[in-house]
Amino acid sequence: MFDGEPFSPAHAKRIIRTCLGAGGVVIFTKHARVELANDQMTEQDALNVLRGGIVTHDGYQGSSHRYQVNTSRFCVVVAFDSKTETIVVTAWRRS
Repeated sequence: MFDGEPFSPAHAKRIIRTCLGAGGVVIFTKHARVELANDQMTEQDALNVLRGGIVTHDGYQGSSHRYQVNTSRFCVVVAFDSKTETIVVTAWRRS
């Protein structure tokens, strides 16, 4: 967590886009990789959700604010370590 959180959905989306581009990085936690595999999803699926999904604030858990990024098929949950680092916490395929 850092100053300014929780972010508006639009601001969170801007940070995600920065991280997807040359200005940042997207990191997958071990748990996220396991959940992707469990739902037969790839990291590329998750990145596509981050590019095109709708962002909502998902509350405060542990030591960070969480944001859901949703499409009609998938949900990806992220947190931010900085304005240039997005952490994929978990993901799942919608039934």
